[in-house]
Amino acid sequence: MNDFLSALKLVSFPIHKEGYKFIIIFAIATALLAMFSNTIGLIGIVLTAWCIFFFRDPDRIIPIDDNVIISPADGIITRVEYGSEAPQDLGYGNQKFNKISIFLNVFNVHVNRVPFSGLITKVSYKPGKFYSANAEEASIDNERNSAVLKTPSGHEIIFVQVAGLVARRIVSDLKEGQEVIAGQRYGIIRFGSRIDMYLPEDIEIKALLGQTMIGGETIIAKINK
Repeated sequence: MNDFLSALKLVSFPIHKEGYKFIIIFAIATALLAMFSNTIGLIGIVLTAWCIFFFRDPDRIIPIDDNVIISPADGIITRVEYGSEAPQDLGYGNQKFNKISIFLNVFNVHVNRVPFSGLITKVSYKPGKFYSANAEEASIDNERNSAVLKTPSGHEIIFVQVAGLVARRIVSDLKEGQEVIAGQRYGIIRFGSRIDMYLPEDIEIKALLGQTMIGGETIIAKINK
């Protein structure tokens, strides 16, 4: 088993810690199935390779501009909505935000990154359903984990991990009272999902509908001081 884990670390891209147990399960199942059928064994090899690819955790080049908000995830911008309300469990009532949704398909990197440096003031997990992450009701009804980040300038940035149709597990390492740095890894959503961001209305959105995001690198908005 130790030799197998060591071999995984030699893959050309790093693997997120959440992925090792799944990769091991896939590999063992493949070995057992291959004893009965070469064809099924080959399918298992392909699925194991995909599992390794899914849990990849590449390094990213973080922008050095202190005024920019970076994308917390890889994926496609599927919504840019002005005057939207934040999830009710966060306690903002009817306060309006500008909302950006990033859809992650099963081939995207699923490791999530903090979009800005500051203090985590609230973390709220809500169990829920598993509609397609592209569905409008996913923001409200699906399993999600929300985090509120207070910037040094006093802005509050909300970023929400939303489980999708295939995803069944949200992982977040964020704690209330934690100081975070833009670009640092904080969690992962398994197997297809989405990230919703809620930004104060005076923050300038730079991302465009349909634009491809690279988590930890692509500038999604800017705080104009």
